[in-house]
Amino acid sequence: MGSETFLEILLAILLPPLGVFLRYGIGVEFWICLLLTILGYIPGIVYAVYVLVA
Repeated sequence: MGSETFLEILLAILLPPLGVFLRYGIGVEFWICLLLTILGYIPGIVYAVYVLVA
C-alpha cells in the first residue's frame, strides 16, 4: 500500500465521495458513494474504503 492509497483512504474516511472521486472521477462509484454518504455517513465510508481497497 503506497502513500497515494493511504491518502485516498484517509480522505475517504473524512469525505467519502472525495476519496472515490480522486481514484475514479465522476463515475458510477462516485455517485453510489455520494448517495450512501447522504443517506448515512458510515455507509458512505464503508463503501468508499471498500472500493478503494478492492
